[in-house]
Amino acid sequence: MAKRDVIAIGGSMGAVTAVRQLLADFPAAFAPTIFIATHVGAHGNNLLADIFAKRAPIPVTTAIDSEVVQKGHAYVAPADRHLLVVDGVIRLGRGPRENLARPAIDPLFRSVGATYGPRAIGLVLTGLLNDGAAGLADLKRCGGVTVVQNPADAEASDMPLGALAATEVDFRAPLADLPDLLVQLAGEEIGEPLLIPDDIKLEIDIALGGKTRAATIAQIADCVPLSCPSCGGVLSQIKAPSPLRFRCQIGHAFSSEVLASRADGSVVAALRIALRVIEERVTLSEKMADDARRRGRTAAAAISEGRADEGRRFAQVLRQALLEL
Repeated sequence: MAKRDVIAIGGSMGAVTAVRQLLADFPAAFAPTIFIATHVGAHGNNLLADIFAKRAPIPVTTAIDSEVVQKGHAYVAPADRHLLVVDGVIRLGRGPRENLARPAIDPLFRSVGATYGPRAIGLVLTGLLNDGAAGLADLKRCGGVTVVQNPADAEASDMPLGALAATEVDFRAPLADLPDLLVQLAGEEIGEPLLIPDDIKLEIDIALGGKTRAATIAQIADCVPLSCPSCGGVLSQIKAPSPLRFRCQIGHAFSSEVLASRADGSVVAALRIALRVIEERVTLSEKMADDARRRGRTAAAAISEGRADEGRRFAQVLRQALLEL
C-alpha cells in the first residue's frame, strides 16, 4: 500500500528561518520529496537552496526545468519562476504573477496536489497576506493532506490565518512540532487517487505560461466590474469555492485580500498626489492675493484669498482621509 511521501511548503515573511529549522529538525532517516516556494524578488540570486542544505538531512537544490523528480530530495523555487510538478517532472513556469508573486505558492500546491493526489502534504508557514490559501484548498480537493503552522507561533500570521479561513485544514501545529507531525503523516497509508478538477488543471496551465484569453478565463471565472492592478485589464471572479479570488484575461491572479491591499495603496498614492496639488494651489493663491493687494486690487485679492481658504479646507479633508486609511 502506498504512503504519503511528498511535501509542498510555502511561506513568505519569516519563512526562510522557519524552513531552515524545519529541515534541520527532521530525523536523518526521513527522506520524502520536498518542494519549497517562498516569496523572493525577481532578481534574487537563488542562494536559498544552499542556506537550507546546510542542516537538512536530504539534498536541497534550486529547481531546474525538466528535471525528473527524485525521492529524498528537496527542490527550491528559483527567482521569477513558478515551481510546478507535472507528471513527475519539474516545470518552471513563466506564467503571470499570482498574488503579486512569482514564484507564488498557490501554483506549487495545485500542481503537487494534481500530480501526487493523496500522496501529497501541503504546509503553509509564516507569511504576509494569503498566497497559498487557495492552493492549499486545491491540494485538499485533489486528496492531499493540509497542514498549517499555528498562527500564534508564526512571525507573520496572515498566511496561516488565510489558509485556515480558506479550507478545513487537517492539522495545525507550532513550528517545533511540525517535524514530528510530518514524519507521522508521511508514514500513513493512503487511499485511491481522486479525479483532478478541470479548473485546477487550467490554472496549472496558466502558471506554466499557457496562452490565456477571455474564453479561457470564462471557463473558471465570471467577469466583474473590477480592474487588474497589474495590467489594467478586466478582472473575473473565480467560480471555485473559498477563498474569494480573481483573474484578469492576461492571467494575473489575486486573492481578495491581496487585491484590497493593492487598492488601498493606490488610494493612498492618489490622495497624496491630490493633497500635493491642492497645497500648491493654496500657495499660488496666497501669492496672487499678496500681489493683488500690493497693486491695490482689493477685489482680486479677495478672490484669490477665497480660493486659498477653499484649498485649505479641501487639504484638511484629504489629510484626515489619509490618517484614517
